[in-house]
Amino acid sequence: MEISIVLPAYNEEKRIGLTLKKVIKYCKLNFDRYEIIVVDDGSKDNTSKIVNNYSNNNVKLLKNKKNMGKGYSVKRGILNAKYSIVLFSDSDLATPIEELKNFLPHIKKYDVLIGSRKLKNSNIKIKQPVHRQLMGKVFPLFVRLIALRGFKDTQCGFKLFKTSVAKKIVKLQTFNRFSFDVEILFIAKKKGYKIKELPVVWIDQENSTVDPVKDGIRMVLDISKIRYNHMLKKYGVE
Repeated sequence: MEISIVLPAYNEEKRIGLTLKKVIKYCKLNFDRYEIIVVDDGSKDNTSKIVNNYSNNNVKLLKNKKNMGKGYSVKRGILNAKYSIVLFSDSDLATPIEELKNFLPHIKKYDVLIGSRKLKNSNIKIKQPVHRQLMGKVFPLFVRLIALRGFKDTQCGFKLFKTSVAKKIVKLQTFNRFSFDVEILFIAKKKGYKIKELPVVWIDQENSTVDPVKDGIRMVLDISKIRYNHMLKKYGVE
């Protein structure tokens, strides 16, 4: 089995080394061929230097000239993936890489597998701060009302795709920041791809780059724009 793993990273010098050690170890034990694509989103610290230390372990570094956003970085990583399945994961491994073992049996039947913190068997070991928990309850309501129904958790940073499908989806993606998850799932659903939501372990990590007020407002505006884009047929579906 082979896999491409995309890790978007912004100012992650404190943990990217440990993340890469864990992901490399897991890949060596479970895959015949693998690549780990770290997309440095204009970091101002030593993230890129640390990533380069792992270049002999099938780790590839892509650097954005300036901060473009998580959505842009995930899209760039996916478009550079060379193996038949591609995972994108948050670089803090809030969902441990070992959760991938529960996804792999489903990838032949489904095109897109998304991690969820809100299913019955999800295991939240360390919870988010209260303000982010509130955002995590309110934002899905707007998602369901305005753009996308049928999913408990669109924002978990752990999603596995058939690579051929992922590339078709992200080529239509227009959002560069945090609301990109909703957009790519909207596109996938409208295109008729098979999507399955799976429970995951979640261990909240400190130093999140999400601003609950500014990013929350932007995300609500973005999901409204998804409907507008759809009306303009930007996603190529009725």
